[in-house]
Amino acid sequence: MTRVLIVDDDAYTRTMIRTILIAHGLNVVGEADDGDQVLAAVAEHRPDVVLIDLQMRRVGGVEAIRRVAALPNPPRCVALTGYGSEDAVSQALDAGAAGFLSKDDAPDTLAGHVRAVADGGGALCPNAAATVIRRMTTPGGVPVDRAADARARIAALTDRERAVAHLVAGMTNRQIATRLHLSENTVKAHVAHALTTLGLSTRAEIAVLAALADPEA
Repeated sequence: MTRVLIVDDDAYTRTMIRTILIAHGLNVVGEADDGDQVLAAVAEHRPDVVLIDLQMRRVGGVEAIRRVAALPNPPRCVALTGYGSEDAVSQALDAGAAGFLSKDDAPDTLAGHVRAVADGGGALCPNAAATVIRRMTTPGGVPVDRAADARARIAALTDRERAVAHLVAGMTNRQIATRLHLSENTVKAHVAHALTTLGLSTRAEIAVLAALADPEA
């Protein structure tokens, strides 16, 4: 069962999220009310996923995500917030978050995204996905024909890497492995190599780029 740690400075929000996750069969193993407690809570509870609010009193979510990501064999972090400015999304993903979700997401959506992240996937609410798309510009920040640019970049991947790239948006590594008749470790290796080849930092960015390249896939 997926083990989840909730980090939020609002007790009501923590209760709401805990109730939603437990109702959907997830195991909430612990809570913390500020980012400065994250490392100790991770050491104590050994979660698979850490849901982290971005706005906290002492240590904000971006710094907390950065600290967790620096651990050996870290749990996967998901930024969970009531707002989704472009800067907030970019900072969270750059710090090492595997996803960016809204507190307004439907309960089923929230629980499903947490499971996907625990299984090696990524998760983006619609506003965050739009930000990832906007980040895909030329180095000088000049907008490009994103579909054409995406096709050119995806073409640099091997056939198998392209197949994996087109599945990461809706499937976990295990599901992709089953679909493509590969081992889960092979899928992980393909994702890692695709990130390097494409110059991306998150699995979610691969999903968006693949969707831009071939929206009918």
